[in-house]
Amino acid sequence: MKIKVNNEWVELNEEHELISLLKRLSLETKHGIAVAVNAEVISRKSWSEFLLKEMDEVLIIEAAQGG
Repeated sequence: MKIKVNNEWVELNEEHELISLLKRLSLETKHGIAVAVNAEVISRKSWSEFLLKEMDEVLIIEAAQGG
């Protein structure tokens, strides 16, 4: 299954929960990130329930400190 993550195609073996992708990217416990799938923001408490599907587009944004 192919999905796009921050404009890069990623191949997954099967349907995945969003949390599995975030674990693969070592982001599941990181604070200050927001995740959207197909331009819809997914709340952190829904990450473990949200299923990714073929051709989904995932956008992961990390907050940065500074000014």
